[in-house]
Amino acid sequence: MAQWEQITTSVDAVVSRLRALDASLPARDGVAVFNRVYLAVTEAVDRRIDTGRFADAQAATTLDVRFAERYLAAVDAVDDGRRPPACWRPLFQLRRHPGVRPLQFALAGINAHIGHDLALAVVDSCRTLRCEPADLEDEFDRVGDLLVSLEERIREDLMPGPDLLQIADPLTHLLGAWSLERARDATWSAARALWALRELPDVAEEFTERLDAAVGFAGRMLLTPLP
Repeated sequence: MAQWEQITTSVDAVVSRLRALDASLPARDGVAVFNRVYLAVTEAVDRRIDTGRFADAQAATTLDVRFAERYLAAVDAVDDGRRPPACWRPLFQLRRHPGVRPLQFALAGINAHIGHDLALAVVDSCRTLRCEPADLEDEFDRVGDLLVSLEERIREDLMPGPDLLQIADPLTHLLGAWSLERARDATWSAARALWALRELPDVAEEFTERLDAAVGFAGRMLLTPLP
């Protein structure tokens, strides 16, 4: 059994697993690029929980852990020779492609995790806490605001410099077509829809599969190799 397939309730355990992945992956690996970004996000959430920045620490912890479980389960699936969800496949398939830039890897991972995993994590958290999505909206928004601020820094840190303008031009055009703010809004709508469909499991499963496929398609576009 993959090590993450055991239930955890600690953000510290998530941080430890992400740090272990960071240490084990080559720096240029596309999954490693996203993992570093996600580690920074999770550490920031952990600090905010510890310092009382979330009004409901239990809800914030549950959402953060359920969110992380989705990404780490995808990592474990690949390590075990199984297929990850469609939203993650482009990143794992193209993780070593020389024509894909670090910023593309980072945003493709964010696209998969926000566009698909976060919606399911909201539903998972509601079931765990026996609450409604509206009860988690504040925590959802706080995590989303943190991601938006980090995305701006990621774009600045990973965008090629002036000596690579022949790459930066198509990269700017490609990545300008994707917005974290729009993805976050769509994710909240998807989470509410999935919660409303919980008594219709066949419909909920079809909705989830289509969401997974659509997010995977967007990720494949983000990872278009550049000259």
